[in-house]
Amino acid sequence: MAKTNPLAKYNAKRDFAQTKEPAGKVAKAEGFSFMVQKHDATRLHYDFRLEMDGVLKSWAVTRGPSLNPDDKRLSVRTEDHPLGYATFEGTIPKGQYGGGTVMLWDRGLWVPHPGKDPRKTIEEGHLHFTLEGERMKGEWLMIRLKPRGREKNENWLLRKIQDEFAGGSDDLVERYLTSVKTGRTMEEIAGGKAEKEDRRPGGGRGRSQPARSSASGPGLRRGDAKLPAFQKPQLATLVDAVPTGSSWLHEMKYDGYRALVAVAGGRAKVFTRTGLDWSAKFPTVVAAAEELKVGSALIDGEIVALDEQGRPNFSGLQAGIKGGGADLVMFAFDLLSLDGHDLKKRGNLERKEALRAILPEGGDLRFADHVIGKGEKLFKAMCDAGVEGIVSKLADAPYSGKRSPAWQKVKCTQRQEFVIVGWTESDTRTRAFSSLLLGLNEGGKLRYAGKVGTGFDAALLADIGAKLKTLERKTAPVEVPKAAARRAHWVEPKLVAEVGFAEFTVENVVRHASFAGLREDKPAKEVVPEKPVKATTAPTYRITNPDRVIDTDSGITKGELAAFYETVAPIMLPVLGHRPVSLVRCPQGRAKHCFFQKHDAGSFGEHVHHVPIKEKDGSTEDYLWLDDAEGILDCVQMGTIEFHGWGARIDDLEAPDRMIFDLDPDEGLDFEAVRKAAFDISATLSDLGLVSFPMLSGGKGVHVVVPLTPQAKWPAVKDFTHRFAVALETQEPERYVANMAKAKRVGRIFVDYLRNQRGSTAVLPYVARARAGVPVSAPISWEELRTIDKPSHFSIRDADELLARASSPDLQGWGVAAQILPDF
Repeated sequence: MAKTNPLAKYNAKRDFAQTKEPAGKVAKAEGFSFMVQKHDATRLHYDFRLEMDGVLKSWAVTRGPSLNPDDKRLSVRTEDHPLGYATFEGTIPKGQYGGGTVMLWDRGLWVPHPGKDPRKTIEEGHLHFTLEGERMKGEWLMIRLKPRGREKNENWLLRKIQDEFAGGSDDLVERYLTSVKTGRTMEEIAGGKAEKEDRRPGGGRGRSQPARSSASGPGLRRGDAKLPAFQKPQLATLVDAVPTGSSWLHEMKYDGYRALVAVAGGRAKVFTRTGLDWSAKFPTVVAAAEELKVGSALIDGEIVALDEQGRPNFSGLQAGIKGGGADLVMFAFDLLSLDGHDLKKRGNLERKEALRAILPEGGDLRFADHVIGKGEKLFKAMCDAGVEGIVSKLADAPYSGKRSPAWQKVKCTQRQEFVIVGWTESDTRTRAFSSLLLGLNEGGKLRYAGKVGTGFDAALLADIGAKLKTLERKTAPVEVPKAAARRAHWVEPKLVAEVGFAEFTVENVVRHASFAGLREDKPAKEVVPEKPVKATTAPTYRITNPDRVIDTDSGITKGELAAFYETVAPIMLPVLGHRPVSLVRCPQGRAKHCFFQKHDAGSFGEHVHHVPIKEKDGSTEDYLWLDDAEGILDCVQMGTIEFHGWGARIDDLEAPDRMIFDLDPDEGLDFEAVRKAAFDISATLSDLGLVSFPMLSGGKGVHVVVPLTPQAKWPAVKDFTHRFAVALETQEPERYVANMAKAKRVGRIFVDYLRNQRGSTAVLPYVARARAGVPVSAPISWEELRTIDKPSHFSIRDADELLARASSPDLQGWGVAAQILPDF
């Protein structure tokens, strides 16, 4: 009996004289490749393909893959494809089967779940596998649905399993807009634009980095930038409890070596906390940093080794440095400079969001996640997981380069560095020593601090023993009790040990000590006792007349408004901070006289700053800008309800860092029309290679926000947005209008591009609106926009919810992408 050709259906559907798709031939060699092709045919979908038995088993995933384990994405089984299709990218002619644009969107390897034969399980209706792609990673599951009625197609569900690669619903499809093969956008592929240089997997965009647009610019230059110089790192103060309140962000305390990484022009260097060049010790971190697509950057973080549970392991770090095979990873938590701009004066959270934009997801240089508020919950989780503790940082604090209460560390157990002053002999001949004698610098001299005799394996005993022999001396470098000096050998106090212990005894020596490892990144003279101080909290701001009602519809008061802004200030400042702002002030409440203010005669106080800006007529005026929560509340004290901002920062006023498409509907239109317009505009921007984010305006419509790497000047950005809006009106004049005249808006949506000209402002995220009920402008995900029913969905009474949402997987990284203005 003749064997059925699995590609017969594929070949029968195509005219290979008309299409450039490869003819179907079953391959002999077998592997476990997978790929995803973004396919704009009758409707946009993502073709997911797994290599099996010499062909590509294929599914059309209607809305694309989701990283949210709660999402079950419909995947329609299609005909098997040949392995040659794995590299196909281009245009299928109109009229041919699948006519439209095809992009190679992801590629990599798939690994079947251990103990399961995928040839068998696919027939049974389920597939369980791990993906090692450039964008899709981790564990996934596919389940076939039972057919309903006369359905001829096999309908499957694709779902992400909860693991370290899980995330938001739209993280993949909304962020990654270019080909992993050629770096082109869908628009460029459709237009037949030549392939770009394929520098590395992802077409020059990193394994998982958000795409930059196609145009070249300063952020992509290599070899022509100077490495940033070392700067002193900021250090945390040990405290006795987790600081409370929404003003703090909290990170895991990584158990490793503090490091600063300087990057420029495809080169990188790793500095220790004291400025030593340790690049040779961390080659994988250097290699990852060299792949970052930035002009230059100085990144702060911690280099660690991870154990099998993904936890930092200090002894594993020691082995990794010595070439013992441990995987070393740098968790980056701060960005001191970027492309020549000094960011140290910006707030912690603002710097972290800038850092997030330039880092890939995963890999050997990755972003250190955080939560805002609720640090006690994170601390308990870290302690339960056996992690060292957490570091809490004031969200709006600048980078000081010294030990500061703005950074506070809380430890689950007692642990610190000690100077090794000697060792005691062991009764076992094969053991180099019985215990290490410890010291601390205190009161201008070295004092004895006890001993540690556990935590060593054979290799460590031999290694440390050899080091001790080279440093041996005849006399003790510290005063030691007679009992402790028995069978003791003394050494020059140069080696530093990391030691965990239960407590200091009344004699001021450690009890129940356990050795964690040697520290080579800290000189012995800097090792002092770490004594926790009382945790500090952010100041509470006083507001006069807090009971004054500012909205008679809801009864909301000035005090409630101040409390709202105090709560959300940490998540406002990454966008509002260091940006010229204009205020809507309503001193007697929103129903009374309100006015717009962008200048200040000095009445707001020292936390409301001024920046001189040249006007069109040649004169110079001082505009307002803010950089902390106290400045925001000083404005509220003066009757401010709304904050509107420029599209550029004060350090680069002529180069916008964001574009805004404000969708302003005619009064007769419902929110469904605005919702559909936002999705259509996002899709069009996506075809141009631009990531966009939706924001409820709190007023009548939606803002589609497009972050930019500051490069293009105001005229170019205004021209782009103007032509974009006119193109929308030209294509669908019954839906859109690019003219702000009221008479022309009837029944249509005004695509307000005028926010994108020098001096114009737009309402910023998390801003209260001077409207009934005091609604709030709120960032949302594209997934949420499908179900939200009005732009005033949130009010200032939802402050806690808004704060919690900001740390959710769907909103982490909202408004952040490294991309430049494309050709259009």
